[in-house]
Amino acid sequence: MARVQDGAGGASQGESVYVALLNDVRSGVLAPGARLLETEIAQRLDVSRTPVREAIRRLEADGLVSHMPRAGATVRRLSYPEIMELYEMRTVLEGTASRLAARSASEVELDELQSINDEMGACGGDGARLFQLNQLLHRTLIDAARNRFLVKSVNAIHTTLLILGPSTLGRPDRAPEAVIEHQAVLDALRSRDGDAAEAAMRRHMEAAQRTRLRMLRDIGILDDSYPEDAL
Repeated sequence: MARVQDGAGGASQGESVYVALLNDVRSGVLAPGARLLETEIAQRLDVSRTPVREAIRRLEADGLVSHMPRAGATVRRLSYPEIMELYEMRTVLEGTASRLAARSASEVELDELQSINDEMGACGGDGARLFQLNQLLHRTLIDAARNRFLVKSVNAIHTTLLILGPSTLGRPDRAPEAVIEHQAVLDALRSRDGDAAEAAMRRHMEAAQRTRLRMLRDIGILDDSYPEDAL
């Protein structure tokens, strides 16, 4: 990885290292159970250990990192119940955001959401771009709900979900499905139908959850003690 420098607008090296480590968790470079060694990270990012220590403390506050006996700071492993609870809360929160956005979103915001989803449908198999657009679409929709407490709660959920690794949009069949599911939400928003918008978003979240569980099962993350019909 290239040397971490102070970010635009004077962002500290600690912030830049924090963002770099978040990206490593999301991409799977730092997988669940991986140790965060200050010296190794400092050398890799070409910074001193002080901003690395600061970034690790932030990751611990976010719930992404825990301290294990004799291992030190490690990326947390989420249990099956935790994964289910996270997706349950994400479904509730983003469903509620969609309901609120049906009432409060401006026409400009609705146009922007449509533009983002159209671009998702046109960008093919570019996984990195799909992830960026998907994040932007959900962030724009949540902002359109006009509820700062909801935004804070959703952001906390999204941060914890980074532990699960690469986006579900990396599955070949998932991106086209997501675009269709998004469109159902957007159509309901255009109609100012809060019930339909919430129901469509819940279906979208549940489909993402099913895909995530398949991904985790495929790479052996889920505990074999859980029965198949629980997934």
